[in-house]
Amino acid sequence: MSDNASMDKLISELRRLYLLNADNHQRLQHHLRGEATFAFDLAQDGVTRAIVIDFHKAVEEQHWLRLCDVANALQSALDLPAPAVSVSGGDSYRLWLSLASPIPVEQARQFLDLLHKAYFEDEQIDFGRTMVELPPCLHVATGLWASFINPSMGGALAEDLGLEVPPNEMAQAAFLEKLDSISDEQFDHALATLQRQHTAAPAPAPARQTPQGLLLKDASLEDIVRHLHAMGIEPTFRHVLKN
Repeated sequence: MSDNASMDKLISELRRLYLLNADNHQRLQHHLRGEATFAFDLAQDGVTRAIVIDFHKAVEEQHWLRLCDVANALQSALDLPAPAVSVSGGDSYRLWLSLASPIPVEQARQFLDLLHKAYFEDEQIDFGRTMVELPPCLHVATGLWASFINPSMGGALAEDLGLEVPPNEMAQAAFLEKLDSISDEQFDHALATLQRQHTAAPAPAPARQTPQGLLLKDASLEDIVRHLHAMGIEPTFRHVLKN
């Protein structure tokens, strides 16, 4: 597939999942290729189709573990489709929730507030943010690339939280095309579930048993190295494997 076709496919997937309007195509191209970095407003006229959650770098890779807990809860406890996972190129992982229909920004904030209270209240997040730098893009301060990532390999990036080389555009589109948006019925059900949890007795913390494909559950060391090489990453291993 030509470079232009790859870029068009990536932009099409970003629009399908997260963007409300047909933002300037050329502006998106410059951003996604690292020629300039822009923040895109995911809200227009008081509505949004995306909820983005940051998990800031913490000791002992707690940011990755916390992201996994929330991603698992979204799917197992709230019956929502799998979210996208990205590294910011700076100091955080991100979860990306796509909504099939626009909802009021205030309703999105209510959902995020209840989710935060239920599953990751110790994480500091910005409830009012709608301006976000869409991956893939170049993080100006660090020189690293923000990128959507395969969730099964996300823990390998817990230290750097960015890529040293631009991610492949077709691979980025491939991550996104497998994702489904949250339907109106699914969102209403999840919001009602969170509201019930908030008014009931505190629920136990979700177990760290990840649905198939989120963590390195079945990946061999060779699988991990092969995947990272395909992303242009030379792995370093900081942990001692015990028998």
